[in-house]
Amino acid sequence: MNLQRIVIEPVVRAALLEDIGHGNDITTDSIVAPDQQAHARFVARESGIVAGLDAVALTFELLANAPVDFSVRVHDGERIRANDIIAEVRGSARVLLTGERTALNILSHLSGIATATRALVDVIARTNAHVVCTRKTLPGLRILEKYAVRCGGGSNHRFGLDDAVLIKDNHLLVAGSIHAAVTAARVQVGHMVKVEIEVDTLEQLREALSEPIDAVLLDNMSPAQLTEAVSIVADFTKTTGKHILTEASGGINPDTILQIARSGVDCISVGRITHSAPSLDIGLDFTRKSG
Repeated sequence: MNLQRIVIEPVVRAALLEDIGHGNDITTDSIVAPDQQAHARFVARESGIVAGLDAVALTFELLANAPVDFSVRVHDGERIRANDIIAEVRGSARVLLTGERTALNILSHLSGIATATRALVDVIARTNAHVVCTRKTLPGLRILEKYAVRCGGGSNHRFGLDDAVLIKDNHLLVAGSIHAAVTAARVQVGHMVKVEIEVDTLEQLREALSEPIDAVLLDNMSPAQLTEAVSIVADFTKTTGKHILTEASGGINPDTILQIARSGVDCISVGRITHSAPSLDIGLDFTRKSG
């Protein structure tokens, strides 16, 4: 599940440079001796799911001129309770203090996403539906935020505009019709690229199923409409032998997701787990100083 360092480092480096600017941590450097050592613990203030520990470790590593000892007590994707120690870090007091806020920002934000995702995943655990994220992510943080979704038990939708075709309502308005849009897309993309089309009505769904598509996004449909849509797709599969993935989107929250999942859709895309997830309350508690 862990991300490669080459993927994480540009994000962490950018976050540190934003904080340090063109100089150094003038508060810490004026107070703390260069050889001062410190020990601190990342402690949960509330329960949730952990995500982002590799990025946190890298935060201190990029700042250090000497080795920093970062040890985890809980791994990404695991559940924590209030007062649990998540990880410990030992090394230069200057490094720990300078990297404190960047590390906490990353860990709290990603753990908040993982926690919000797990809350929805747990609600629909007895159904066959999967929670998936969207492209509604913070600029520059998509790779980490989508990783956090996976830590929470969710799955990833497309990462960007270049890895799958998703024909939405505005594309249809420009193209003129479902047939025109799908035909144009199939001419341009290779056989390995999936094509999904967004539909708002059952009439659009029937029209879409007559085209060479792989998935349908059932947008802002009621649970009753979704149930009927799933039935239409199932009948199509029985007739043709081709499976079309069904995705529900729009108005998804903890109060509505179970009824939507019970409609029989394959996946439920939820923007709120990335764009509106509250940060998980985590602190970095310094325990002692030495040296």
